[in-house]
Amino acid sequence: MNTARIVVLTIAVGAGGVAAYLASGSDSRPPPEPVAQLQTVEVLVAKADIGLGQTLTPDDMQWQTWPAAAASNTFIRRNDRPDATTQIAGSIARSPFIAGEPIREPKLIKANGSGFMAAILPTGMRAVSTEISPETGAGGFILPNDRVDVILTRREKNPNPDRAAAADIVVSEIILSNIRVLAIDQAPKERDGQNSVVGKTATLELKPEQTSILAAARQAGTLSLALRSIADLNQVDIRPDDSARRGNINVVRYGVTNPTTIQK
Repeated sequence: MNTARIVVLTIAVGAGGVAAYLASGSDSRPPPEPVAQLQTVEVLVAKADIGLGQTLTPDDMQWQTWPAAAASNTFIRRNDRPDATTQIAGSIARSPFIAGEPIREPKLIKANGSGFMAAILPTGMRAVSTEISPETGAGGFILPNDRVDVILTRREKNPNPDRAAAADIVVSEIILSNIRVLAIDQAPKERDGQNSVVGKTATLELKPEQTSILAAARQAGTLSLALRSIADLNQVDIRPDDSARRGNINVVRYGVTNPTTIQK
């Protein structure tokens, strides 16, 4: 046997020994620790976008797997209510849902044959319409769900008729404050891409005692709606009796505006 063969055989034996050593070392490694299983729950969600006032059908909803830790108590879970899709079918959406959003019953209401507006109107509130125009409706920039102040402007006879140049007195005052607009004409929601609506009527959400104030004001003069900033939504309302007691009005005499305070 020549020297070359001896060298090749020695290398082969050494390589085999190294491979056997490595194989025995890999077998001695501890197995990897199992990954903790994430607990999940099936939640009822909107299959597609659901608009305000839309009547839900079983096809509008589906079950989706959610992490149990992230599922709120207000979500509808399949293990608690497996027949929820048929139970909720026929309800009206009081607020929009986006696709994949969990269905929550506080945002739904059963119409039971009533119309859409009666279904979405909060308990104890009334829907009253009043005529508007671009001049009295903030140029059409008032949209559903905006907040407005209702201003009454009326013309009174001048108490001094002897003066030939005497003009009537124009009085303006806020009769209702921080009122939610339910609809413009028959549109209860803002349309996509729409930043103004020029309508002829505005439907307002009022308390029962405010409905008579608005009805009387319609006969007394001209009503205008003043759009409020979104930052003022939580501001305390000015009650009509407080406004009357303070009596803050602008009186126009002979073309000159004079702020006047009437104490009662």
